[in-house]
Amino acid sequence: MSLLKLAHQHIQNSLHSGDVAIDGTVGNGHDTLFLAEQIGENGRVYGFDIQQAAIVATTEKLQHSHCLERVTLIQVSHAEMAAYIPAHHQGNINACVFNLGYLPKGDKGIITQTRSTLSALNAACQLLAPRGIITILAYPGHAGGDDETARVQQWSEQLDTQHFSVAIFFSAIPSPSAPRLLVVQKR
Repeated sequence: MSLLKLAHQHIQNSLHSGDVAIDGTVGNGHDTLFLAEQIGENGRVYGFDIQQAAIVATTEKLQHSHCLERVTLIQVSHAEMAAYIPAHHQGNINACVFNLGYLPKGDKGIITQTRSTLSALNAACQLLAPRGIITILAYPGHAGGDDETARVQQWSEQLDTQHFSVAIFFSAIPSPSAPRLLVVQKR
C-alpha cells in the first residue's frame, strides 16, 4: 500500500460526514477532494497553498467533482492557517493533511519551508478536536526536504504523549531519501 493510501485510510477512520478538515498544502487538489468527499455536503474543508497555480488546479478539480461548495480555498502559507479558521471551528478540526515538498508538475524551486511547516503543525495541534488526526507525508531527497523531514520527525518526538500519539510509516523502499508518513492523533 502506498503511503498516500495509508494516510487516506487513517483519515477515513477519523473523518465522517459533517466533520471539518484542513488541507495544509492543497497542491493539485487530490487530498482536498478526498477530504471533501469524506465530509459530505454538511462538512467543511479549508485548503491552504501559497501558489496561485495550486489554488486554480484545486478549484477546477473540485468543480469537476461537484464538491467546491464544501471547500474554502485560501492562498496563504499554511503557517497562517489559524487566522483563517473561524472561531467556531477552532478546536473542532477532525483531520488535517500535509503533503510536503513541491507542487507536482510545478516549480520545484518553490517548496514547503521547515519554519512555516513547523508553525503550521503547531497550529494544527491547537485546532484539532479530541481524537482528531494529522497526517504528514514528508519527502527527503530533494533540496530542503532532508532538513524539513528531520525537523518534522523531531517535532513529532517532542509532542506531549499524554495528549498525542505518533506513528511513523516508512516507504517500502529502504533508503534515507524515501518518503515517510507521520500520523499524529490527539487523545
